[in-house]
Amino acid sequence: MLSSTTRLKLQQIVDRIGRGDLVSLHERIYLQKFADRHRIVADWLRQARRQQQAACGDGLDRLLAQLDLGDPEPGPAFRPDPEDPGDLGDWFGQAPDWLRRS
Repeated sequence: MLSSTTRLKLQQIVDRIGRGDLVSLHERIYLQKFADRHRIVADWLRQARRQQQAACGDGLDRLLAQLDLGDPEPGPAFRPDPEDPGDLGDWFGQAPDWLRRS
């Protein structure tokens, strides 16, 4: 359970992240500590990252942010080496089990 002062402080930090304002490393660590333990704080942080992404993205990024689809922190894209294109299977080797089986 979060105290009201802690909740207000966390929401203030989350709002600044959503607007793209400056947030110190100390504040980010403080916020992440609560996000790791409380689902509601993790949701606030995810939504703030979505807001930030929508503000600086193109039309598709804005749509994905509004629909709350995908990961707000996308992983690495598949970019094969031009000299050794490799195999798409190599990239999916890093994928979760459910994706590798399909």
